[in-house]
Amino acid sequence: MSAVVLQAQDLTRHYEVSQGLFKPKAHVKALNGVSFSLSPGKTLAVVGESGCGKSTLARQLTLIEPPSAGSLILDGTDIAHADKAQLKAMRRKVQMVFQNPYASLNPRQKIGDQLGEPLAINSDLTKAEREEKVRAMMTRVGLRPEHYYRYPHMFSGGQRQRIAIARAMMLQPKIVVADEPTSALDVSIQAQVLNLFMDLQEEFQTAYVFISHNLSVVEHVADDLMVMYLGRAVEMGPKEVIYSRPMHPYTQALLSATPSVFAEDRSIKIKIQGELPSPLNPPTGCAFHKRCPYATSRCEQETPLLRALEGRDIACHHVETIPTNMA
Repeated sequence: MSAVVLQAQDLTRHYEVSQGLFKPKAHVKALNGVSFSLSPGKTLAVVGESGCGKSTLARQLTLIEPPSAGSLILDGTDIAHADKAQLKAMRRKVQMVFQNPYASLNPRQKIGDQLGEPLAINSDLTKAEREEKVRAMMTRVGLRPEHYYRYPHMFSGGQRQRIAIARAMMLQPKIVVADEPTSALDVSIQAQVLNLFMDLQEEFQTAYVFISHNLSVVEHVADDLMVMYLGRAVEMGPKEVIYSRPMHPYTQALLSATPSVFAEDRSIKIKIQGELPSPLNPPTGCAFHKRCPYATSRCEQETPLLRALEGRDIACHHVETIPTNMA
């Protein structure tokens, strides 16, 4: 088995946006040079505020749209520059689980038929063989045999997300991109769905890209963490390293805002001043400098690049002088 199933290098996605009839088109830098690698059976969690580029990254990884620049190598093929035939073959290897399970299911189609559809399109199995595989997958995700003939509206939110996960796993993909897969669920159901993700990963050795704004959820599922801000990664590395000692000011603020039921785990709350800048008009230099309490004139002028430091990669000019003890 390959040590790396997916390699992204300087992945970039810009959009042209109309500003009006007589104004020149603007460019939104939604994703601005993101690099990472993903191994079988491992989970990369991507976190950050709304507008940081998480969902744009998901669209690149699931081949919904091509990147503007950079490379995306899946199983040795650069899918950023692949032809239609290659893309069709590669799409079987990458599946997605969406935030709202009901919106991603066809309300007029029985669950058994929806789960069998990926097999009907991508395999030569007979109808009986497809049904056998569907029923086996339903059992794996905790659905009962009689659910095969039911429609989506007859299920609870947690059951619908189990159905969505089952559908994503039907082709046994190399990678599953999960975009906020538990945020629409009750807290009591979230843990069950997360445990299901982890059980299936252990069984199939699927690599996950887990997109979330909830750092409490991420802590339970991630192997590695990538913190994004305005289209760039600002800190990335093993989960244990970053959670135990976050070093970028933005990561510190995100983690300090994460609630904990244990008093000894609560840290001093770090408030981020101001709003996330518009990707239409990003700040010069470090994109975070207008909200960072440690920013200097260098931060306003010079964009920090990711560099290795104490077990992680970090993009900050002054990280060596920033206090890291948040307790």
